[in-house]
Amino acid sequence: MAWGAEWVAVRPDAVRVWRDPEVRRRLSWYMRVMLREAPPKFVMARSYPAGLDHGEDPWSLEAGELWRIHEKASSEFRRMWIRVREGSIEYRDLEAEPGESLLAVKAVLAHRLASPCILCERRCMVERRSGRIGACRLDYNVYVHSAFLHLGEEAPLVPSGTIFYGGCNFSCVFCQNHDISQDNPRGGLKVDPVRLASIQDALARKGARNINHVGGDPTPSLHIIMESLLHVESHIPQLWNSNFYMSREAMELLVDVIDIWLPDFKYGNDKCAFRLSGVRNYVEVVRRNLKTAAMYGDVIIRHLVMPNHLECCTKPVLRMIREDLPVDKVLVNIMDQYTPMHRVARRPHLWPDIARRPTREEVREAREYATSLGILWEPVS
Repeated sequence: MAWGAEWVAVRPDAVRVWRDPEVRRRLSWYMRVMLREAPPKFVMARSYPAGLDHGEDPWSLEAGELWRIHEKASSEFRRMWIRVREGSIEYRDLEAEPGESLLAVKAVLAHRLASPCILCERRCMVERRSGRIGACRLDYNVYVHSAFLHLGEEAPLVPSGTIFYGGCNFSCVFCQNHDISQDNPRGGLKVDPVRLASIQDALARKGARNINHVGGDPTPSLHIIMESLLHVESHIPQLWNSNFYMSREAMELLVDVIDIWLPDFKYGNDKCAFRLSGVRNYVEVVRRNLKTAAMYGDVIIRHLVMPNHLECCTKPVLRMIREDLPVDKVLVNIMDQYTPMHRVARRPHLWPDIARRPTREEVREAREYATSLGILWEPVS
């Protein structure tokens, strides 16, 4: 494998990591798409007929009918994709008519989910299309705050064509991106689907290994992201970098277009999730979405080690990963870079448990515990 010398000099591990046979095996689909040996899932979904009558416009159909069409087409698509992934068949471009593909149906459904909004499990039901602000702090528009080749992500992902969207459905008191997620989420560049597609293509031309949808959190922007994929010209892997609090419906749309998942698994219990991020039913939602992601794409899970949270969060999270997922197929980044920021930095007395960095001993204990559970973390941590 050979990529641009300019960034290889900065991150030589971005090449070295692919010499690890376990990384190659666990990220085999992403690697094939990255090397252009297989098409990205969104390209496949864009050419896969949804089963609409010829000339039928999905925008004119009721939501219930669209979901019925989607369920049938996506079920068939997933069976086909599994065979492509396994190498038992070669993908054949079916050349669906514009507007009649599975991806076109997904784009319409994503817009329906966005207003009244049930894109995430807050299910705030806000009519964002009318200009009202949802729990994510966004109206119906999508705002891009920056887009660049990110050299600081996990080694297999670098350089990552990272798009930072404004807004987030969490209210983390320690958020490092609070300027775009909470303070000024609508201050970025307002983009339509065509403009967003052009941003992705520009990143691909610069040498991105993937398009990394992040924020904030990308979930509130799903309707424009999904429609943009109808216009993206580059055959580049799509990466979903998220807190993984998506609704079931949003996850149903995503599984057929995302090649590699980069989920956060922050908390081992709902009490900590509510106190520090303001969300309810956290553990059940994230576990559910992680199980789905692991079935339909490659996964690198991120867990941020927080001070004083080994017993209540880190160890339970690692045990749930071991219990719920095919542990021989996922990678886990056990992150040591927690720093008190945002509200914690300003008022540390309100959150004394996380008002410092984790110690070297806490991080070591977390990683040793992961090893004892058979979790592979070294290549990406």
